Amino acid sequence: MTGQTIVTSSRYADRLGSIYSKMLMHPVYRLFLLLAGAPVSIVVGITCLYRKRRGHHPEQRRSVEKQLLESGLRDRLLAETKEQLRRKHQFFNQRISEKQLEHEAERIASDKFKEAVDLETEAQLERKGQHRVSFAETFRTLIASPVFLAVSLVPGVLMYVLMWIYSNAYVKYIAERLVQTIFVIFGVAILVFTILYISPLDPAANILGETATAEQIASFNRLYGLDQPYLVQLWDTIRGILTFDLGRSFAGNEDVTTAIANKFPVTMTLAIISTIVAVLVALPIGIVSATRPNSFFDYTFMFIALLGLSVPNFWQGLIFILSFSIKLHWLPATYNPQNWLSMIMPIIVLGTGLTAAVARMTRSSTLEVIHEDYITTARAKGLSNRRVLWKHAVGNAVIPIITVIGLQFGGMLGGAAVTEKVFNINGIGSFIVDKQFIPDIPAIMGGVVYTAIAISIVNVVIDILYAFFDPRIRSKMKQY
Repeated sequence: MTGQTIVTSSRYADRLGSIYSKMLMHPVYRLFLLLAGAPVSIVVGITCLYRKRRGHHPEQRRSVEKQLLESGLRDRLLAETKEQLRRKHQFFNQRISEKQLEHEAERIASDKFKEAVDLETEAQLERKGQHRVSFAETFRTLIASPVFLAVSLVPGVLMYVLMWIYSNAYVKYIAERLVQTIFVIFGVAILVFTILYISPLDPAANILGETATAEQIASFNRLYGLDQPYLVQLWDTIRGILTFDLGRSFAGNEDVTTAIANKFPVTMTLAIISTIVAVLVALPIGIVSATRPNSFFDYTFMFIALLGLSVPNFWQGLIFILSFSIKLHWLPATYNPQNWLSMIMPIIVLGTGLTAAVARMTRSSTLEVIHEDYITTARAKGLSNRRVLWKHAVGNAVIPIITVIGLQFGGMLGGAAVTEKVFNINGIGSFIVDKQFIPDIPAIMGGVVYTAIAISIVNVVIDILYAFFDPRIRSKMKQY
């Protein structure tokens, strides 16, 4: 039992050492790895330096260097380098003194000789079953000790968590997307704040009115920190985003976080329902059009889809209100969360563009796939058209469709303001529009940043769906 435990521990140490070595090869992961396990990294670094000074590897390297010098390798490298440099300068008609040529050749030859010494030393150590002293190899030997592993667990817990994430292809894939999302969100926050900061609009003058005195404007700016330098205001905004506390809006003096929490779900609910309805309608239309190209159904569906892409949301919304509310009295003209009928027209207006885009992409993607060789092979095996279509064609055509859905959903969230204004919906889009002409910086920042967060999360979900539907992506994930 003890022997089995030792073997298991040795395999575990080898696996940790292998993961550690791979992470050190990537600059970004190396930085996070060394920072996350700083106490462990310091111990490993000190041990590595000690072994380099006390070990036999420096003697091995000096022996190899002596052997290669005696073999005349350095002189041959110097002669070859001189000849190559001389030919290069002659080819480009460049004049260079013999002293400069000698100096440049000496430098290049020294680098090549050093590289040859390192390679030969490594080869000799490998033949002896030894390894060159390095940071990664030192960690590998230290982690083989159960005592070191136990002692390093607490100070290096973040490092081991990072190594576990790196070792799991799917978790690593998701974690990388989440980290990218964080950078995108803060990039959006900095960009939007900078635009608002350099905007010629004056919040104090717009809110207080034309009769406001200079003292009142100065007091307003001092109250909301608008008299502070750019970096100070930016830091306060970033800190507010991190703590979910963006303060109070300039107009109305309402808590920004609370206001967004009340308005954002309305827009998100309409967008999600519109997306679901659009996908359920568009996918069958696109598939039918692809399976019957240049038919009456194909021309009809694609013409309707083209109209859906061309009709502006505000015009479509106004026509719906005039037709179904004022003339026919079928549906309410304005949105009321207590009446589900009032959601029908906003959902259709929001989903029209998405339906058209998804239908056209489904048609083109499916048409491209059904002419591939493997589809012909599947039909030649005697599979039914329905089985070939759903098992082989649609599954491979879904990747660009998912891309369009994700992009359109993000555009739907960001561009819902027009539809919300038409149907008097108190959502995040109309909230941002109402605040941007002041400009109400805390309210705008809150609306834009949290919309960016929602869109980024949707993009992460889309990336995960890529890996779920496309085996090529899963295979690539496991290679890294």
